Amino acid sequence: MKIKFAFTILSATVMMIACGGNKEQKTDLKHGQTNEEMRLKGDETVYGLACEGCNDSVVVLLPNDGSDPVRYDIIDAHRNHKVQGDIKIGDWIGVVLNKDDKKVADLVVDLDQLKGIWCYIVMPKMRDYDNLPERVQRRIERNMPDSVKATYMIPREYGFWLQRHWSCQSVGYVPEQSSLEDQSPVVYPKLGYFTSWRIWNGKLIVVSATPHYGKDNTITTTDEFNDTCDIDYLGADSLVLTDRWGTRSYYRKNDIRDVNVKARQIAEKLKKEALQKAKE
Repeated sequence: MKIKFAFTILSATVMMIACGGNKEQKTDLKHGQTNEEMRLKGDETVYGLACEGCNDSVVVLLPNDGSDPVRYDIIDAHRNHKVQGDIKIGDWIGVVLNKDDKKVADLVVDLDQLKGIWCYIVMPKMRDYDNLPERVQRRIERNMPDSVKATYMIPREYGFWLQRHWSCQSVGYVPEQSSLEDQSPVVYPKLGYFTSWRIWNGKLIVVSATPHYGKDNTITTTDEFNDTCDIDYLGADSLVLTDRWGTRSYYRKNDIRDVNVKARQIAEKLKKEALQKAKE
């Protein structure tokens, strides 16, 4: 009896090791809710951990409910470029099953690899630039002094940070005094205020809203909007998403402090110059 019990414990331990440990089963809990309770309505994605045995033709998934690992055929998914991310043992993954054969996966996404800081480059425009005729726009660009370009035409990094617990944070904010921003000859595109993210049948949904700042440093949001994106490509350092507005490529940043370093330096420089002029 003792031998049988010991063998059972050993088998369970081996299974946990083979699947990298059940680390993600509780990783994305929020306010006491499980991943299944936070699932979007209509989402039929199967979530779990990638187990030993995953390769270019098969993915082995340990379901979130702790049941036995399941093997899914991904030959067609690979052929159709629908395996997104570099699947590693122990990674939290999502699998979209074929409607006619539940042992075949039409799409696989490595959700652990999807998490992180994703950025793209934006450039400013001259204030009221879009209201000017094209010939005037070209003349302004041609006659703009190099010193002005070096000071104001600074690219910025925008994007989002996909975090644990389905949380999402906007990336790209550069602190500027309102008066300095109003005096600047250029304006940047509006930075979205992102709050959360989800997966819906293999698609990425990024949730944004309009923030309202209270006097006691509280933030409330209204006008929540779900941006549904197809994941066209997911690599170690690259992400390509397509939504209703088009396709955009992102690159990974490993540290939030590295985002917009030059832009923040320029903003700080202008702030100091403005304060110096005010004293004079």
